[in-house]
Amino acid sequence: MSGSSNPAGEFPQNLLAVLQGSFNSSVMIHPSKVVSIHPYFKVKPGNMDQARVALPEFVARTSTEKGNLFYDFTICGDVIFCREAYVGAEGMLAHLQNVGAVLAEFLKFVEVVRVEVHGSAEELAKLKGPLADLKPQWFEFERGVVSHTPDLA
Repeated sequence: MSGSSNPAGEFPQNLLAVLQGSFNSSVMIHPSKVVSIHPYFKVKPGNMDQARVALPEFVARTSTEKGNLFYDFTICGDVIFCREAYVGAEGMLAHLQNVGAVLAEFLKFVEVVRVEVHGSAEELAKLKGPLADLKPQWFEFERGVVSHTPDLA
């Protein structure tokens, strides 16, 4: 990268090594079989520290799930966003059961601002009953691509 403080492009090589260590390119999941949920949580005034305490527990529990594809949190001001995806509706429902107790505690410190659920019509149909109380926006899969290990060089 010209003008970069990263000598000889080390960042992309290191990142690629991490990805290769955790990414099995021989097992590809078509995007139509993936469901993702995108909850936005507004932290109640004065409760950011308490809300953050739950994040490592969510991650630890989720790391044991076979149906999880990715799971992470980002924060912007007083909003915590969880970016997560699963293999099919079954993967998502298993996750919600797995983190239920942590979520119940977390909800003492946050308010749900918005929830999006993305997936194929077939997978979304399996989730509409169980997730109805969240009043999510439903985004139906239209088309996508399956990528292999990205070229980061």
